[in-house]
Amino acid sequence: MATAVRHTYATGRRKEATARVYLTPGTGRLTINKREAGDHFRRATLLMLLEQPFELTDTLQKYDVKATVAGGGLSGQAGAVKHGISRALASLDPEFRAPLKRAGFLTRDSRVVERKKYGQPKARKRFQFSKR
Repeated sequence: MATAVRHTYATGRRKEATARVYLTPGTGRLTINKREAGDHFRRATLLMLLEQPFELTDTLQKYDVKATVAGGGLSGQAGAVKHGISRALASLDPEFRAPLKRAGFLTRDSRVVERKKYGQPKARKRFQFSKR
């Protein structure tokens, strides 16, 4: 009898980016939007961000990640994938939840860009005051 493959799915969000993350047992391969993670996120810091949940739970090279991410920029997308990976790991094994939560990986970073106000040059910048 064949054993069932344990895989899980989770959604991660950061800024304007949303990531759908599928986690399957494997060799640690990261695929983002049908491309290798190194091709999608070219900065080493963004790739390090993706590995943090695995390093924390000692599951590096044990799961393959297949993610579809849309919206936002590269930094927001990397944060969204990290959030998705963390949530997927937590749902896969309940023991992972405590260290991930302690590290703050399960909390959605709700900081978004402030809107620009009408009659002003930017969100917070004001035109120079003129007395006369």
